[in-house]
Order: sequence, then structure tokens, then C-alpha cells
Amino acid sequence: MRVLHIAYQQLRRYGKTRVSWGQKLTHGLIKNSHQVQVFSDRDVAAFEAPFGIRDLGKRKANQRLLETVAAFAPDLIIAGHCDIITNATLQTIKQRCPDVVIAHCNNDPLFIPDNVTRIKHRAAVVDALFISTGRRELTVFENLGPRLYHMPNPVDPAFENLNNSIRSDLPVDLLFCSNSDDFTQRLKLVKSLKERLAGELNFKTYGSFGDPPVWGRDYDRALADTKMGLNLNRQEGDYWYSSARMAQLAGNGILQFTHSAPRFDQLLPAESVVYFNDQDDLLARIREFHHDDAKRQAWAAKARDFFHLEINNTLYAQYILEASLQLPFSHDYVWAQDINLDGSLK
Repeated sequence: MRVLHIAYQQLRRYGKTRVSWGQKLTHGLIKNSHQVQVFSDRDVAAFEAPFGIRDLGKRKANQRLLETVAAFAPDLIIAGHCDIITNATLQTIKQRCPDVVIAHCNNDPLFIPDNVTRIKHRAAVVDALFISTGRRELTVFENLGPRLYHMPNPVDPAFENLNNSIRSDLPVDLLFCSNSDDFTQRLKLVKSLKERLAGELNFKTYGSFGDPPVWGRDYDRALADTKMGLNLNRQEGDYWYSSARMAQLAGNGILQFTHSAPRFDQLLPAESVVYFNDQDDLLARIREFHHDDAKRQAWAAKARDFFHLEINNTLYAQYILEASLQLPFSHDYVWAQDINLDGSLK
């Protein structure tokens, strides 16, 4: 298949990049032998704009996308987080190429009101929606037109290439990295944990309490030193929603602690991820695994094996392509156990 993937490629960050689910999707499509053309809307807008001022290049970026579609003739267009591309441009593509299928992938949480608005806006012009919250939470988007699917955050062996579950010499006992304080109270929990665990273990909190955030190779190095990590969402409770942090920790063999409310126990195998209900419960579980390194290694290894086998970017990419084009599922995707091919709930 010929796939045009509209996704921010972080070209102007010049290597100081964030781990990108969009890049993982592109890699997965290529591994599945699809011909992929990537269009980075933000970078194109900046490159085409006078003086590199991105907002001045938005109109030109939309024109360049139309030129790309005409030249590449895709079977499928996957539009990620690409707000520079207008619905009018996508409608023009549909008019000019009536056989092309357009899917929108959204990896942001639904507790951000603007994100719900963005998804509904995009729903007016696409054939399928893929959202990183569990399918049963997506009823607000039903009857808008597009088929509706859940998608996970996958691992990519090119990114998640560590196996800390086999190591006992790691200097960092517990890690939490963040860069956003919007719509969240999680730093209150992290601060309390730091105070109560002071002197007991080495707890790094990059991006909080005066510690600068880490990106690119600095983030890779932080992960490489770590035994256990906190997977704290900005808000907890949405079914099967987690930030990409879950895959980054699990895929690198780092034991993670995550809240029980999203019910990942219904998706992931037992004794792989450590669930907690409240602060005291989390504190006790951290201490339990800190003092039992063999147990920490066993659970982290089980999570790593499962993610690399069943929630990897090759399966992820093939699922999005098959669902978008209504091709029978070629795999029993664990995250789609409650989804029919047409996007309806089983």
C-alpha cells in the first residue's frame, strides 16, 4: 500500500527530540513493506514561511500537501496531530481523490477539553478515528460519521532497546520525568513521595522541583540508569489511557507503577505492572519492590516481553492500516479485543 503519513518529524529540533509515536507508526508501516511518504506540516510551514515564522507558512503548507498527494497518489492518508492542515484541504483531497481513505490518529487525553473539540472537528472529514483512550470511553464521538477505534502506545525496538530487567547494578532506583503541569495535581503526589522516601532510595524527578527536563540522548541516559519508574498520567481514570511513558518504561525493562483506575489489569498480564490505589498503597509497593530486586526484575521482564511481542509498532501500524481500509484483521490485537472491524463495540 501507498501511505501518506502527516506527522510532525521534529526536523528543527536537530536531534534534541522527544520519543515520537508518529515516528514509531512510520517505522511500523515501513517494516510491513508499505511505501510511506511523510509530510511534516509544522516543519514545512516553517521552511516555506518568510523569515521562518511558522504561522506565516500555514497556507503554503496546505498547498504543498495537495501537491504531495497529487504526486504520490496514496491509498491511505494518516493524519496525526497536524493542526496546520485544515479540514478544507482534506476535503479537497477527498474531492480530487475519491478512492483515498483518510484516518485521523489522536494520542492526547480526553480530559483536555480542547482535544475533544479537535477530534470532533476532524471527524467531519475523515473515514476513521484512532484515539489512545479505550474504545468504551469513546461514545462521545459515536454517530459523527467516522469509524471509531482505540489505539495503544506501542514499543518500537529501535527506541525501546534496553533491557534493565536483567540488571541489578542500576544507580537510579525510581524515576519520574515530566514537563507539563496543566490539568494535573500529580506533582503533589511526587513531592510527598520524595519527602517520605528521602534517604531510602535514589529518586530522580527530571522536569520537576527545579530539575530540568531531559530530552533526546539525555532522556535515553536517564532510562538506561533506572530500575523503576512512575507512570503517572496528568489525570487518572480514563479506561486504557496512559501517556507514552507506559510503553517507554515497559519496553526498556523498567518496572512501572501505574494507577489502578484505567484498568490496565484487563489488558496486561498479571505480575507485569504494579498497580496502586492511593499514595500510601503506592509508597508500600515502591518499598516492596525496592527491597526485592529479584521480584522487580521478574515483573519488569514480563512486561517487557509482552509489550515487545503484542504491543509493538509493527502490529500497531498494521492494525491502523487494516482498520482504516476495512481489511480483515491479520492478528488478534490485544488492545482491540472489544472492537469489531467496523469500529463498533463487540
